[in-house]
Amino acid sequence: MDLVLIRHPAVAVDAGVCYGASDVPLAGDATQQAALLVGRIAALGVREPQRIETSPLTRCASVAAALGRLRGHAPQAEARLAEMDFGAWEMQHWDSIERAQIDAWAANFEHAREHGGESVAQFDARVSGWFDTLDAREKSTVWAVTHAGVIRTVTARALGVPLARCVRWPLEMGAIVHLRYDSSSALWLLARWNAG
Repeated sequence: MDLVLIRHPAVAVDAGVCYGASDVPLAGDATQQAALLVGRIAALGVREPQRIETSPLTRCASVAAALGRLRGHAPQAEARLAEMDFGAWEMQHWDSIERAQIDAWAANFEHAREHGGESVAQFDARVSGWFDTLDAREKSTVWAVTHAGVIRTVTARALGVPLARCVRWPLEMGAIVHLRYDSSSALWLLARWNAG
């Protein structure tokens, strides 16, 4: 299996605002962004998708719909591909959130819920639940339009590395991550990270 994880392009939200589960719009045109993504994915030598899945949030679903039109596949919305819910911090400037709350969250990265939304552990379990439904031995290509947190979680799960490590890896807006399952070793391999 080839799994192509696509981070949504830039959004129409001010820099420094927390917008995890909030349904915010793209900054640009979804159809134009999808056409650019198709060209970039083709340049990486990745096979055509047999299936396109997407976060239900507009910034992903609009791009997935355009990709679907270009590739002849109706995308499947998957709630487990949505970004982490930051609760009361949603749509707040990070600088306006109490420093003590952020410090407490950082001190207990896996389980803190200072914002009242999802803990990292809850988010990880949700996203991993989706990843675990994939039949890695299937000879197919799946494209998933999603979010940075989801991409890092799936990659950590696939490669067997701590999520706290993947969180440090840069991931641009519109980035492409390509994971490939190697049946001879029965391992997922990272073919591309943050491909631009």
